[in-house]
Amino acid sequence: MTQPTQPSPQSQPNPPSQPQRPQPQSQPAEGTKLSELLRSPGYLKTLLFCGLVGIPVSLAAFWFLAGLHELEHLVWTDLPHAAGFDAPPWWWPLPLLLVSGVCVGQIVTRFPGAGGHIPASGLHAGGPGAAALPGVVLAAVFSLPLGATLGPEAPLIALGGGLAIALRHLTGTPETPMSTVLLGAAGAAAAIAAIFGNPLIAAVLLMEVVGVGGPRLFAVMLPALLASGIGSFVFTGFGRWTGLKTGDLSLKGAGLHFPRLDTGDVLWSVLIGAALAVGVYLIQYGGRLTAVHVAARPLTVTALCGLAAGVCAAAYALGTGRSPEDVASSGQATLGQLAADPHAWGVGALVAVLLCKGAAFSLCLGSLRGGPIFPSLFLGAAAGVLCAPLPGLGVGAGLAAGMAAATVSSMRLPVSSVVMVVLVLGSTDMIPVAILSAVVAFVTIELLPPGPAIPPVGRMPAAAPPAH
Repeated sequence: MTQPTQPSPQSQPNPPSQPQRPQPQSQPAEGTKLSELLRSPGYLKTLLFCGLVGIPVSLAAFWFLAGLHELEHLVWTDLPHAAGFDAPPWWWPLPLLLVSGVCVGQIVTRFPGAGGHIPASGLHAGGPGAAALPGVVLAAVFSLPLGATLGPEAPLIALGGGLAIALRHLTGTPETPMSTVLLGAAGAAAAIAAIFGNPLIAAVLLMEVVGVGGPRLFAVMLPALLASGIGSFVFTGFGRWTGLKTGDLSLKGAGLHFPRLDTGDVLWSVLIGAALAVGVYLIQYGGRLTAVHVAARPLTVTALCGLAAGVCAAAYALGTGRSPEDVASSGQATLGQLAADPHAWGVGALVAVLLCKGAAFSLCLGSLRGGPIFPSLFLGAAAGVLCAPLPGLGVGAGLAAGMAAATVSSMRLPVSSVVMVVLVLGSTDMIPVAILSAVVAFVTIELLPPGPAIPPVGRMPAAAPPAH
């Protein structure tokens, strides 16, 4: 190491009596903050508690999903068989969704927390107070098994976050704004992992939902995501280019065949992304308008919206001869049927399910309780299968582009949407198409004007202290 030299008299007329010692190079501000945070006893205690709380939250999420599945099987399989039908008749969703609308309207107005947040406002991290959890669970029970075109992820996030915060109170863990945010996010992640069967997608989803980094995160993320997607053509291959292989750690099972990408896949994925962004925008706009009317007259309008969603499912069944459950459901089970045998759906059935399920989805977004992920995935898959015969596209690329575009347009979470599509398809071959479609859809829907503001509904719980 070189020793500090004395300053030259010519360069410094009044030299100091003591030579100046070089100052040690300081750590970056963010690194210092992280080190201080990791050394703080409060954070370490919260971290340990978050790890422990994942066990009861995951068990609660499992039994919640299992209960919803059993109720759905009872309503849509056992009861029609007991009534003498081989399958639910076309009119079956009408009384079910009317009952759903009436019951959810009562929960919204009479229970603390209004049964959870309105689905049209998107996904929210954290958890409500313990007093709001019964309303969240009941609203989901009267929405999802009875035919609401919504998924279970939003109630799961509220249930997981709320349970984690409630357990914190029982154990006497110090209550601070940071611990509340951390516990809410950790509990929500543990719960959402139960439905996807994958902790990675739960962690990525919650990071984007929490919005760490704000708009700057997405401003940096989109170019990086797009560059990695286009650059991956070097490894996946394009047209006659076979690609460069550096090793493959994936274990691919039987399923869809994904041919090598070509120019048609790229061009159509861009167009599909833009078109589905506009379609989902219209669905969400309708959901926000519905929420405005529900806020004014929650009991009456919620019941009418439930009945109208039932009309959409009944009209689909009458027009296509298929089960009304294709429309009156989250789409999770129907998505598997569509991907397994896409040719079983004619063009008329695909157009009908897009129109009817899209209308029912819009109505349920503003009135009933649930989440937007699975209906968006199904609508995107149906649109992809419908577009698959286009020159140079194909079913695999159509599914990837459609699901990525619809999901990112609904959630505004680009990375989570791409990861979900890869998880659903069980293959990484379509990552470039999914990324292109997702980025185009995200930019398109963000440039469209925002819809009506969603007013609060019902008796809201005491809000958790915000993070500073």
